[in-house]
Amino acid sequence: MVIADSLKWDDQGLVTVVVQDRLTGEIRMLAHADAQAVERTLATGQGHFYSRSRGRPWLKGEQSGNTLAVSQVWADCDGDALVYLVDSAGPSCHTGRDSCFFRPLQTDGLAEDQTGHVRAALPQLWAELEQRRATGGDASYTRKLLDEGVAKIGDKLREEADELARALADETDDRVVSEAGDVIYHLLVGLLSRGVSLRDVEAELARRFGTSGLAEKASRQK
Repeated sequence: MVIADSLKWDDQGLVTVVVQDRLTGEIRMLAHADAQAVERTLATGQGHFYSRSRGRPWLKGEQSGNTLAVSQVWADCDGDALVYLVDSAGPSCHTGRDSCFFRPLQTDGLAEDQTGHVRAALPQLWAELEQRRATGGDASYTRKLLDEGVAKIGDKLREEADELARALADETDDRVVSEAGDVIYHLLVGLLSRGVSLRDVEAELARRFGTSGLAEKASRQK
């Protein structure tokens, strides 16, 4: 079998599989797969694995409905570990959490985050903005902007974009980084105010991969 010959299996005939959100980069879970599970994943586009505790193959979501649509499979340099890039239908952890990785390790041992999980910078910022939206009163600048409405957020976004443009032309790299951060922050608040998610934008950017920017722009003009 091509799959069996392509990868380096452990003494149980398994490879480690890291399940990663294809858009946000969030790590959803870690599991194992044998050659048959990898073949089924590639053939069906659904996340198949091998359960070491139950001693049998399993399809993620076969009971819970929380399936994993696998868009790509990548192997590491040694061929003994894989990454499944996925779109997840529901939580990925058996606890009901989105990710299995929600327990930060500290010097005094494992802690537990009641709301969050391991995230990269932009998904973490988006999660914090959603929390700010849920707070009442004037508890945060984000909450204040949301209360003032889309027009005010648009004014701030234009102001910050102009400051970034001037920084790009005439100022230091540190100023460019700072102003770019302000633009991204106000952009995300604007999306939040419209009920559009960061994931929606990431999906649109992913849709454009492999397409000429000129061609894509021309198609929108039509």
